[in-house]
Amino acid sequence: MFGPVFLPLAHFFCCLAVCLLCTGLSGCEQQHVKEAKKIRDVGVQKVCTENVSLTVELSGRVSAYRKAEVRPQVGGILQKQLFSEGSLVHEGQSLYKIDPATYEAEVASAKAALARARAALTQCELRRSRRRALLGSHAVSQQAVEDAEAEYLQAKADVEVCAAALLTAEIRLRYTDVLAPITGRIGKSHMTQGALVTANQTEPLAVIQQLDPVYVDMTRSSLDLLRVRERYLSGQIKQDTPGQTSVRLVLDDSHTYPLTGKLQFADISVDESTGMVLLRAVFPNPDGTLLPGLYVKAFVHEGVEEKAVLVPESCVLRSARGQTSVFVVDAENRVQQRIVRTAERSGRKIIISEGLVEGEQLIVEGLRQLKEGDQVQTHPVSLGQAKGQQ
Repeated sequence: MFGPVFLPLAHFFCCLAVCLLCTGLSGCEQQHVKEAKKIRDVGVQKVCTENVSLTVELSGRVSAYRKAEVRPQVGGILQKQLFSEGSLVHEGQSLYKIDPATYEAEVASAKAALARARAALTQCELRRSRRRALLGSHAVSQQAVEDAEAEYLQAKADVEVCAAALLTAEIRLRYTDVLAPITGRIGKSHMTQGALVTANQTEPLAVIQQLDPVYVDMTRSSLDLLRVRERYLSGQIKQDTPGQTSVRLVLDDSHTYPLTGKLQFADISVDESTGMVLLRAVFPNPDGTLLPGLYVKAFVHEGVEEKAVLVPESCVLRSARGQTSVFVVDAENRVQQRIVRTAERSGRKIIISEGLVEGEQLIVEGLRQLKEGDQVQTHPVSLGQAKGQQ
């Protein structure tokens, strides 16, 4: 009598078990799909080493190799200007003429004083000779001879004083010709004909600048210089030509200056306010292309680093605290975040001084939202195909 009742119930429970089994299988399948979706595809490059030519870009200003302010050494009225503004003048060339009349009179007066002193010296010399001759016959006293000797010495000193006064007057007369102290290009004249000038005045008459060669002054962080020095001492960086560091220039219009300069020196002090050190290079400038005050970009060749580790700049991550890191793939295809220490740039790449080993798989594509420990599958990316973070 219970058979008809249990038959529908058994059918119901069988259907329920089948549904639960299907639901479980569906959930497992979805879980597998989700896990499969977690395996991301990333592009990798094999870390390798190479010899890298190190060049640092610095901002610079052109300055004259030599610069001289032309100033009068005597006072007077400017009679003539003997040069063209902007022209090349040579050392010793006459630039201005100051009215010489007063100084010519001083020279004439000094010559007359010298002639009078010499005449007095001759008279004293004769008197001394006579008294010395008379002293033997006791015609004059010893005191008279000594007085004559003293007069002679005084007259001789007077001649020397007058000779020095004449020399001073002649020098002052020569200073009425204002000469170029150096060879170079002369700028505009700050005084015109008829102007009154004075010795050692604050405003120069003109400025001469030697523009071949020229200096290029640059600044660089003292910390960077210390790091480079450490790498030189450790042998990581070697110069192509010992004792010489070449420098190239790029002008404001993005044109490269055709001639190469040489780094001359680094200043011996650090600017306390900026922490920067002055570097100075010398450049030939035969055509006058480089003018004082011109802004340029200077590329200083520091040397060659052998077996340097280079990575694309786009795959180097920086934290808010300034810490740098990269992602690598281990032997189990899992992501590892590696803290690294960076050095100089080389084009669009960065030299890694610490943290990476040759042969490791560096992730260069698919970096977006990547986390340490993620399971990934990799595909190789050539050096020219890295797209950075995606």
